[in-house]
Amino acid sequence: MCGSSSKEPSPGAFVRNLRKPMPLGRKLRLVARNEWLKVRRRRTCCGNYGEPGC
Repeated sequence: MCGSSSKEPSPGAFVRNLRKPMPLGRKLRLVARNEWLKVRRRRTCCGNYGEPGC
């Protein structure tokens, strides 16, 4: 997760964020949005801590 003390996001945190209970459509939109934010800002974190895709 982005808010942790490590510099790189961990795959485990990514999976934990995806397991949060919410509708599949919303989850997929958040993943797409957060991944796009990371690409656009050229960073490893989107800044939306705890959301799917971050």
